[in-house]
Amino acid sequence: MTASTPTFPITELLPQIVAALATHPRLVLEAPPGAGKTTQVPLALLDADWLAGQKIVMLEPRRIAARSAAQFMAQQLGEVVGQTVGYRIRFESKVSAATRIEVVTEGILTRLIQHDPELAGIGAIVFDEFHERHLAGDLGAALALDLQATLRPGLRLLLMSATLDGERIAQWLDAPRLSSPGRSFAVRIEHPPARTQEVIEHQLARVVRQALEENDGDVLAFLPGRREIARVQAVLAQTLTRDDVDVLALHGELSLIDQQAALVPAESGLRRVVLATNVAESSITLPGIRAVVDSGLAREPRFDPNSGFTRLETVTISQASADQRAGRAGRVAEGTAYRLWPQSRRLEPARTAEIAQAELSPLALELAAWGITASSESDLPWLDPPPAGALAQARELLQQLGALGDDGRITTLGKRMLELGASPRMAAAALHAPPSLHALVADLLALLDARSPMRGEQARNDDLRVRLAALHAWRDRRGVQARDADAGALAAIEQASKGWRRRLDVRSAASGVPHSHSVGDLLLHAFPDRVARRDDSNPTRYTLANGRGARLHENTALLGEPWLVVIELRRDSRDSLILAAAPLDPRVLERDFPARFSRERSLRWNEQRGAAEAFDESRFGAIVLERHSVPVKPSDALPALLAAVRARGIDSLPWSDHARRLRARMQALRQWMPELGLPDVSGAALLASLEDWLAPCLAGRHRLDALGPEDLSQALASRLDHQQRRMLDAQAPESLVVPSGQPRRLEYAEDGPPVLAVKLQELFGLADTPRVGGGRVPVTLHLLSPAGRPIQVTQDLKGFWERTYPEVRKEMKGRYPRHPWPDDPWTATPTHRAKPRERR
Repeated sequence: MTASTPTFPITELLPQIVAALATHPRLVLEAPPGAGKTTQVPLALLDADWLAGQKIVMLEPRRIAARSAAQFMAQQLGEVVGQTVGYRIRFESKVSAATRIEVVTEGILTRLIQHDPELAGIGAIVFDEFHERHLAGDLGAALALDLQATLRPGLRLLLMSATLDGERIAQWLDAPRLSSPGRSFAVRIEHPPARTQEVIEHQLARVVRQALEENDGDVLAFLPGRREIARVQAVLAQTLTRDDVDVLALHGELSLIDQQAALVPAESGLRRVVLATNVAESSITLPGIRAVVDSGLAREPRFDPNSGFTRLETVTISQASADQRAGRAGRVAEGTAYRLWPQSRRLEPARTAEIAQAELSPLALELAAWGITASSESDLPWLDPPPAGALAQARELLQQLGALGDDGRITTLGKRMLELGASPRMAAAALHAPPSLHALVADLLALLDARSPMRGEQARNDDLRVRLAALHAWRDRRGVQARDADAGALAAIEQASKGWRRRLDVRSAASGVPHSHSVGDLLLHAFPDRVARRDDSNPTRYTLANGRGARLHENTALLGEPWLVVIELRRDSRDSLILAAAPLDPRVLERDFPARFSRERSLRWNEQRGAAEAFDESRFGAIVLERHSVPVKPSDALPALLAAVRARGIDSLPWSDHARRLRARMQALRQWMPELGLPDVSGAALLASLEDWLAPCLAGRHRLDALGPEDLSQALASRLDHQQRRMLDAQAPESLVVPSGQPRRLEYAEDGPPVLAVKLQELFGLADTPRVGGGRVPVTLHLLSPAGRPIQVTQDLKGFWERTYPEVRKEMKGRYPRHPWPDDPWTATPTHRAKPRERR
């Protein structure tokens, strides 16, 4: 069946893989880069008896790898791509009725499963490079496992990876585990330091030149993205003087021809420097590499709450990625890996799963289409379940966009959004647009899925329409270099726009300058929570429909616009900074969002007046359109008063000394005798229960200063029933009557026993320390001199009389001769007075 059968390290393991899947529907395969798993395993499975002539679908994380794998397998069969082996990626498909191995990317596997939950005609799904933990891979695996457990028990699932926790994956799948050796030679690791004030591009170019001098063969350099690759190419063009070196780029935005140039061996007498993104880490073969220069950086998806999109951000790679990159230098002979970070730096062991840090509205929409709602999300067999908070936030957004109903189930609009394949926000905008604007929608879909193409002074332009105008000008001039925009970025955006135009059935591209409000009016349906109205008193400040504040920067191009839809924000503790927005026509709000307009009575607390105020307000979301002051009703004032207390804190209330002592006694007895069930009167508990104890005192009042200290004491006391009050007075009394017959106050603290400060003479005859709290807590005695100064602090009165009193008596008798200092304090008469003077 094969035209050529090259030998790979995994070749000897292929019969075991086929046999393992014959006896078990799931398998985990660990094989390092270069083992041949991506291209040899699917071909080996084609003739398996258990496959019975059905199709194999292989999920590949990257488009370059998907094309490359399909082309290599087709070559082995002596065919062109699209016959036995084909691929489907975003906006591109090469398959036919004869295709039996289909390599797919992104959400295409999910679409296959959603369209046909039985996957008729598909006998196996292969998840390649599963260690990269892309969201699409995790979701696809969870759906496939669910499908296998319910409708297709005979479906085979194979998870392959170069670096994964195979034991954990195997336990999750309940599957056997096979490992293949790689083909590698020793790789020497170097950490060449950066020079003073040397930027990463110049450092990498310098180390590339060093690698060419110190090693034979080709050099592979890893950079985070296309822009950095272009900068290094420019530096090497100026500094590389050798004629035998060809510098090539390799990233996902290149044409097929340019990508292929990096994947074929160098011509005789030439050496190559391949500047690549992390697409070169695995799944593709780069011949002749003997040295690797690693920037230690990559672009990975991160949810950006400022824009509402998941964007690619530059991050430090994991140790697993660093090891894979270094391994590229040891495929054909011993090699060298140059790492452009200090040897002392410790990297994270493995890449964080995308599901833990991405915006989850696309996932939530897929789950709803599968019939999974908030009440049943635990039914899906996740390796790592999505964070509950992020998933709840995603569902809330989908309800705003109309993709989910109040019951959490997918709506007709939600199903159409899935079919379009755009992010939920942009899919909602696209599907609300009239056909006459679909060309403009295609441009916006491409623009907002990419980094801004603007450069120079225009890079900070906050008017989104400038990006669109740059794209149209570049397109109308047939790709002529724009002064303030990156032509390469515009070319990539145009390529994506073509794909969206095909999907939207648009025959011609948009051109010229769009209508002033057309962009904002379209994007309303993507960002209904980001509609913003200018404040009447400050032309640079806006209030968003979600209630947050935002501001324009000092060089804004949007000054004077009364209404905006905000696309990108930089969060701040107060007002966020608007980075990109477009003006809108408020009449569109009335036409398309009538349900978000409301008229309601609102309350607020006027801190200056110390009183509640009421208003009749007309609103769009949280944006106040009109406001009129109206009289405050007693029922209206109460929530505002309670909110003011919460804002000010519990200590802002007019507590009397009596009320504070009552709180202290209640809290102490609650701790000493929990069986009594006394309420918690700590500050935090009182704030949390204002409606229960304070609201009755505030009923009918408009101002906090109408509340008096007695009201607070009564409010506290009302929290105790009769039995609890009786026990409070008995077991945590306000005062104790000492042997002299006088009542002396007990001072209660937050922690520890109460304190009784009393003159020593008043305790004559008292043998034991008084106790409270049902006899469980001895009182701390502060024994005072006749002048009220402390003599001794003790909780052992008996021990004081026996051991300490004789010494105290000697000292005090001389200092206070007019006061009694008996030899025997046990039988002496207690008194709070001095001895009367003798009459002469």
